[in-house]
Formats: sequence, C-alpha cells, structure tokens
Amino acid sequence: MKIILLMAMTADGMIARDSMQAVDWTGKADKGYFVRVTREAGVMIMGSKTFDAIGRALPGRKNIVMTRDKRRQSRDPDLIFTDRTPGQIIADLDRQGFSSAALIGGAVVNTLFIKEGLVDEIHVTLVPRLFGKGLSLFAESLDVQLELLDVQKITSAHILLKYRVLP
Repeated sequence: MKIILLMAMTADGMIARDSMQAVDWTGKADKGYFVRVTREAGVMIMGSKTFDAIGRALPGRKNIVMTRDKRRQSRDPDLIFTDRTPGQIIADLDRQGFSSAALIGGAVVNTLFIKEGLVDEIHVTLVPRLFGKGLSLFAESLDVQLELLDVQKITSAHILLKYRVLP
C-alpha cells in the first residue's frame, strides 16, 4: 500500500500556527491538489486535532481519525475513530482493498507513520506565508533521507514538492 504524506507548509516551515488553526490559509490551488489526491486514494488518515480543525468528515473518501479517546465514535461508515497503530490501520485498509492512503497530519500522527517506515512519498505545497513560529511537519527529531521526485509551480507563488522517502 502506498502512503502519501500530504501537507501545506509556510515558507518558514510551519504546517499551522497551533493545533486548532483552521486550514483556510493554504490557497485554492493547494486545496484543489489536496482534494484530488485524497479522492484518488479514497482514504485519508489524520489525528484528532486535525479532524477537529477541519470540523467534519470530508465527503467522497474514508476519513480515519487516530485518537485515544474511546468516547469518540461515529455511525458514518466513512468516518472511523480508532486507537489502532499505524501498521494495524494500514493492514486493515489493505484487507479492504485500498491501494493507497493520504496521511494528512498532524505532526504527531506524521511522526508515528514515518518512524514505522510507512510513508512512501511526501507531497508538500510551499505557501507564500510566514508564521514565525508554530507546528512543524513532525513532532520529534528525525533523520530521514528523501529523493526529489518532482517540483511544480502550481500558482505564481505556490510550489509543490514531491519526495520519495528512502529506505
């Protein structure tokens, strides 16, 4: 199964000012790319703070929310709250016939997946903004090698970087 970590980032490397910032700062081109990739995958995986920042399940794809809060439940078959590990989630999705998934954050969930060696590609949209401080892509110090796959200028100011995570 192919896992794509999909994030928008400011020019100074922040994915948000804080864990509850609405994701309305990235621009129309990034949002369009996000929708296309997540719908093609059919499933997206996120942490509970990311889900809360979005505010609802996004239609047209399965929304998997990693949480330790057993009270969080859903009757919607496309909204799953789970305390399973990244490996267990991927195994379940594989059994369900999914061939790819989009990992959409936040920093803690990104770190769990990258540390287990489950991320195949990282797609980052560089957004022409500066936050000065905030949340980074990962919650811990890492040393992961990447190979640049592609660079696309998606607007006059937004750049999409695609990397393959090296073993």
